[in-house]
Amino acid sequence: MTKNFIRALSFAALLVPAAAWADSWKSVPLIDTMCRERYEGKTDEHTTACALQCAKGGYGIVVDKTYVPFDEKGNALALAALKATKKRDSLRVTVEGTIESGTLHVAKLAID
Repeated sequence: MTKNFIRALSFAALLVPAAAWADSWKSVPLIDTMCRERYEGKTDEHTTACALQCAKGGYGIVVDKTYVPFDEKGNALALAALKATKKRDSLRVTVEGTIESGTLHVAKLAID
């Protein structure tokens, strides 16, 4: 490969939006910040009604026993999904986004 080709390829990589490297998590527990400790290890017992009541604290997912809070957009998407679901408990979601400074910047969210 020529140096010019490598430079062009490197420059093109910089132009690709960060969302292209977004991660996804499938069927992970969704829980509100206020209840995360109470339901630690038993997130499937957390009810939709409780999650809706505790919306002001925000939401997040549990990945490998670690709570990862959502950004503002993620909180809004989670709240809208909770209001629309008919599920009463076992709140599992599929989420796409990127984690920066311990916060999940959500691009997409759907309740499983």
